[in-house]
Amino acid sequence: MLIRSIFDAIEAMAPLSGQAGWDKSGLQVASRRTEARRMAVALDPTPQTIREALGKGAELILTHHPLSLSPSLPNELNSYHEALSLLFRADVPLYASHTATDVQPDGPAGWLARELALVHPRLLEPTGEGIGFGLVGDMPEAVSLAGLLELLGRRLSLATATVCGPVPAEIRRLAYCTGSGSSLLAEAEASGADVFVTGDVKYHTALDTRICILDVGHHSLEEEMMRIAGEMLARRLPEVEVFFVPSASPFRRAVES
Repeated sequence: MLIRSIFDAIEAMAPLSGQAGWDKSGLQVASRRTEARRMAVALDPTPQTIREALGKGAELILTHHPLSLSPSLPNELNSYHEALSLLFRADVPLYASHTATDVQPDGPAGWLARELALVHPRLLEPTGEGIGFGLVGDMPEAVSLAGLLELLGRRLSLATATVCGPVPAEIRRLAYCTGSGSSLLAEAEASGADVFVTGDVKYHTALDTRICILDVGHHSLEEEMMRIAGEMLARRLPEVEVFFVPSASPFRRAVES
């Protein structure tokens, strides 16, 4: 299939017009290749992920995170240089769909709302017509925090999850934002959410929160989001073999309990 047609399918799912002004979604590394039959989907364009994707025959790689938000000369022998070297040698293009994907509630970013069957989900921070960051909705049935963790644990790794703020007796309304969503805490509080599920919560945010925050880590929600993105693209692109390259959170337990 023509690579340009694959890009069109990605952008139909997550139009570049929706990305944040600071973002670098879109084509990251060009290639002389014009057609692809196998596409890898992953969260991060790390050398390890790229190497694994190429080893499985990927002729195009889609990641969530861009190769760099501040592209620079590859004048150091670091992971950026290694990623470029791998892609150049294989002549394989790299495409990133970052905030372009994050703002699409009907796309992969809305997976948790659909998984939990949230009632009347709405955007926490609208950024355009029908698009924006984060979602909030009512749970079909009230659950305890332990019950919510059990539900999330069916699809997510909670190995590095932490909780802060007052723990409600029951959770009736839930808000979430993939990746680093603590900047939306005020919107989550204003929405009436009993719990806010996100990642990368800072110390002073944890101190000041007036609602319960469940920090599942930057990796957890987005890893699952990109797996689902791959499934969606596989349905859109029957001529292309789409496969997911899983990864592990860079954070590990320092001490095993």
